[in-house]
Amino acid sequence: MSRLGGALLEAGVVHCLNAVAALGETLDFGSETAHARDINRPFDIITCILERSAHIGAACVIDGAHGLFRQRLEPCDFCCVAHQENPLTTDAILIAGTTASGKSRAALELAERVGGVIINTDSMQVYREPRILTARPSDADMATVPHLLYGHVPAREAYSTGRFQSDAGHALAEVRKTRRIPIFVGGTGLYFTALTEGLSEMPVVPLGVREAARAHLERIGNEAFHAALALRDPEIAAQLNPGDSQRMLRAFEVFEASGKPLSFWQKNAGKAVLDGLRLARFVLDVPRPMLRERIEARFHAMFEGGAMDEALALENLDPELPAAKIIGRRELLALHDGAIEKERAIERAVIATRQYAKRQDTWFRNQLNGWIRLDATDGRNIVTEMLSSA
Repeated sequence: MSRLGGALLEAGVVHCLNAVAALGETLDFGSETAHARDINRPFDIITCILERSAHIGAACVIDGAHGLFRQRLEPCDFCCVAHQENPLTTDAILIAGTTASGKSRAALELAERVGGVIINTDSMQVYREPRILTARPSDADMATVPHLLYGHVPAREAYSTGRFQSDAGHALAEVRKTRRIPIFVGGTGLYFTALTEGLSEMPVVPLGVREAARAHLERIGNEAFHAALALRDPEIAAQLNPGDSQRMLRAFEVFEASGKPLSFWQKNAGKAVLDGLRLARFVLDVPRPMLRERIEARFHAMFEGGAMDEALALENLDPELPAAKIIGRRELLALHDGAIEKERAIERAVIATRQYAKRQDTWFRNQLNGWIRLDATDGRNIVTEMLSSA
């Protein structure tokens, strides 16, 4: 073991620092101001040091590398953050935003800055097969910093908010063991509710009960099924339209499986995943015209990047499964079947995505009271603002 700035260094870290010293050259930037982010080889090694030994303060590494480089580093965003002894006063960071708001990129940059681990908080990005259609982070991004709860569920499997609550709890415990900062990022409002307020623990519904409920609905029709639900759970039935078959089925199944109405379970909220932790909570805001443009450009890129192949792989999904509602799947399948032209398919998918973004924004404005709203028009300043508020 060795020391740097009072921090104990493991052998692997010492090896990395020796590699910096072995460069044996003064870095020449000519007349330009030198920034830490402009240094290629040494900076790569510093990143390696931080990844190998997260308990070593970034300031210690920068200070030690400063002498080894024999090069004065002028202040930049990275240097300012690195020289703070403890730049964060929070235990976890939450980043919410509509689709195409740039939240995944902001989370990645933040995680690189603070040694964080990104935890998915988006209900569609949990599914394994549709990486492109759900705008899941790329392999390159996921290799940069650890990402959890991405693509870990088959699309033909139902994934509930309750299951997310459990998975998020396990992911949080895993990250805290490493003393890294968990960064929850996504666009699913109920997932954030599970994290910060807690959700009711729902009873397990056996497959036979689900199949029987669906068969009953198909046999008697939506109107009669709604009336049958009203006899079991009048409170929930009053909230639902007879055309909302998925939610009616869920309420019916819960009653049949447990003997208690869904409204009973909903009133008994469980413990929040992040209960007792110091939280920094952010919502990214993008002006509506800019967001509309981003959504359109992104879906065109998805189409060119192989979204059709993903849609075809999900062609025969049960329409009641959550993954069947992935935006773009239905439109691309219609294009494949010759029902609509390419331009019309893309137009429909873009419209559906914009409508979804509007619903997300409405939910965030109504439900995420007290969260810090950040202007995401210029992504370059988002992380700096987060660090100043965290």
